Amino acid sequence: MSRSRQLHLGAFMRPVSLHTGAWRFPGAYPDANFNFAHLKRFVQTLEKACFDAFFMADHLAVLNMPVNALKRSHTATSFEPFTLLSALAAVTERIGLVGTASTTFDEPYHIARRFASLDHLSNGRAGWNLVTTSNPDAALNFGREEHMEHDERYRRAREFYDVVTGLWDSWADDAFVRDVESGLFFDPEKLHVLDHKGPYLSVRGPLNIARPVQGWPVVVQAGSSEAGKQVAAETADAVFTAQPTLAAGKRFYADVKGRLDRLGRPRDHLKILPGAFVVVGDSHDEALEKRAQLDTFVHYDSGIASLSIALGHDVSSFDPDGPLPEIPETNASRTSRERVVEWARAEQLTIRQLAQRVGGYSGLQMTGTPVEIADQMEQWLVEEGSDGFNVMFPYLPAGLDDFAGKVVPELQRRGIFRREYEGTTLRDHLGLPRPGNRFFGGDPGR
Repeated sequence: MSRSRQLHLGAFMRPVSLHTGAWRFPGAYPDANFNFAHLKRFVQTLEKACFDAFFMADHLAVLNMPVNALKRSHTATSFEPFTLLSALAAVTERIGLVGTASTTFDEPYHIARRFASLDHLSNGRAGWNLVTTSNPDAALNFGREEHMEHDERYRRAREFYDVVTGLWDSWADDAFVRDVESGLFFDPEKLHVLDHKGPYLSVRGPLNIARPVQGWPVVVQAGSSEAGKQVAAETADAVFTAQPTLAAGKRFYADVKGRLDRLGRPRDHLKILPGAFVVVGDSHDEALEKRAQLDTFVHYDSGIASLSIALGHDVSSFDPDGPLPEIPETNASRTSRERVVEWARAEQLTIRQLAQRVGGYSGLQMTGTPVEIADQMEQWLVEEGSDGFNVMFPYLPAGLDDFAGKVVPELQRRGIFRREYEGTTLRDHLGLPRPGNRFFGGDPGR
């Protein structure tokens, strides 16, 4: 096997585990999702293990499921991403800090300013997870009675990206001369007023903060629909995706990288990082026992609510032990709906079985010894199913400690993961170029 390619690892940490039962697992911290001391310890463990990034997802609605399910959820409360990541920037030195921000429910000036600030505060470690927000309940928190239609959300997102990156380019890198003798603080010839007017957005600019350390913070995109993949190919530096098998991962990888070819973008300028839910054991049987024990903590109320969210349709009134009926398309995430429907049909799963699967975790799962997990990760890398993974831990802190202390050394032994950071910025970690300033003679590389 070729050793030339290096694995990239992010840590999906909001919620600290996607598994509904994670907070109930023996030895887990029940308040891990909303306890800064714990989160500080987690991110420092990840940095010691040389992870590329701490990846913080977000959601903009609490009442997105029945109260009987919500009362069992450890995701009901969490820190606002920028506040937490700024605090974590002060207690780390190298690990990237990626936060989610919505192009549907925020404004470009806010997003550009916040991520530019985080990039400066962290000395170049910020990343923006660009999302359109699939949850229709979020609209009700922002003065809207209905969620924006799926493809329209992506059209707005494409324009939103152009505005944000344009604002990041408001100042040349050397605009701030700070000449004490002459009294000149900045060179007005090196300031650009964006003056954007488009179908969805109108933004004058310029941004009231210097150009970010990385030029542009790293842009991450998570859509897997046709519209999402195209936006990712045009805009993203990394794609966080949910591909449950290597075959599916290879198809997705070839699709998105092929779009880069057609756009004239170098393939290595975009990293594809599927989410991987990893349970580590000293033996294969021990790992399976841990996973089975974890799944016992998924209450049916939680599972059926998670299933309804994934389908974009309330299925709680149907017979739990009957088959999944025909589910109409909705304005929520199309990719998750299609995946669940495909499972139900292909495996003839009952609603109860689907709820158990979705309520635990239903994407790519790696359960086994450190060697077995490293084997799978290496295979995905070598066979071009991914450029790495966004690792999801089953429970905290033990799940994280198992991965950092047992799997990472095995990956390092094989020569496919770093033993120490070679650069200082998130772009350095991911092997991405620093974009030039489009308004001052540079090539953004898009």
